[in-house]
Amino acid sequence: MLVLGGCRRTGDLEVEGGVGVTAVRSACPIAAVPAGTGDITLFNPAGSTDSRAIDVTAIITNVRAECGQTGNEIVSRLTFDVQGSRQNADGARDVTLPYFVSVVRGGTQVVSKRVGSVTLRFAPGEARTTAKGDGTAVIDAAAATLPDEVRAELTRRRRAGDQDAAIDPLSTPAVRQAVLSATFEALVGFQLTEAQLRYNVTR
Repeated sequence: MLVLGGCRRTGDLEVEGGVGVTAVRSACPIAAVPAGTGDITLFNPAGSTDSRAIDVTAIITNVRAECGQTGNEIVSRLTFDVQGSRQNADGARDVTLPYFVSVVRGGTQVVSKRVGSVTLRFAPGEARTTAKGDGTAVIDAAAATLPDEVRAELTRRRRAGDQDAAIDPLSTPAVRQAVLSATFEALVGFQLTEAQLRYNVTR
């Protein structure tokens, strides 16, 4: 999975992982594009996978996220570019492509998924164009908040010479699981058919 963007908000947790080593954990979801879904290829005729039949290609890039809390919800607003190209530049042409925005908890649990579309508009003689896409990821603030006892363990001061000074608190299974459960991702990618996804991962 390729992480393309993120956000930080008031109340971010600074985690100490060993002496002099810190990491910032945010309740905001990590913005990313899942592997295999960041590009799409259309063929003419449809159903072909011959390189000579490639009609239109597009990629998702420049993913950005703006995150904030509204009441009991954390809202991340995603924006991204879709860069497209076509083989035949004759005439004007519009190509509409579906994409999804999903929220995933703990790396595996899909909390929500929304499907939208973006239209590439090619002017006559134009082989390349760019369109803008956007989406919103909403998560429950309580679900993204670590329990007090876990926060205390993660932020406990560790001094050189202490028996556990060099032990990463995330190596404790209970702490690691709590952090994983409170970690969310906002994922954006093309809504591919099984054939399109298979083409992306096997070409």
